[in-house]
Amino acid sequence: MKIIAIAAGCVLALAGLHAQAQTPAPRFKPLIESEMTEAQKKVASQVAGGPRGRLNPDGPTALFLRSPELASRTQGVGEYLRYNSSLPLRLNEFAIIITARQWNAQIEWFIHQPLALKAGLAREVADDLARGVRPAAMKDDEAIIYQFLKELHETKNVSDATFKAMADNFGERGVIDLIGLTGYYTMLAMVLNVAQQPLPGGAPPPLAILK
Repeated sequence: MKIIAIAAGCVLALAGLHAQAQTPAPRFKPLIESEMTEAQKKVASQVAGGPRGRLNPDGPTALFLRSPELASRTQGVGEYLRYNSSLPLRLNEFAIIITARQWNAQIEWFIHQPLALKAGLAREVADDLARGVRPAAMKDDEAIIYQFLKELHETKNVSDATFKAMADNFGERGVIDLIGLTGYYTMLAMVLNVAQQPLPGGAPPPLAILK
């Protein structure tokens, strides 16, 4: 029995080392306020003073601070798209996690999936999306958002019928806000993926990697 226990322990230890080896190292050193430039501190203050309420050290804005001018301009765009979009909050958050799923963006999903559920998205819809399948229990307005973004990401355009459904239900402003939202969160996903940013608190990745 002891031999079995020791062998099992060795297997678990090796599995743990393998998992650790598979976790990519972050490529950017965490920013410390005392080491920030005045330009970086100014942007961090802008972010903390807005609706976000703080600068998330694990989020993309902290990474953007390496280029303070870009960070300043994009954080304003992100503030509008996240908090003032013409789309209802449930659909806005749904669109964000659709984008996160498309890019295997672990932190983006980790942050926004709970927000989508809180805003009223059904858990089974989020769970299907996480598995990489078309959600079976979508409401009609959610299906319009999903179809528009799937076509846009996969074909680089949308069909006339898909455009009409989006415009008829959300207006031309809604069409542009949705495109802007997925474009913005695609940019954030790229930054997070390239940075190999770890999940907060060492949490395991919530998404399987889809090709």
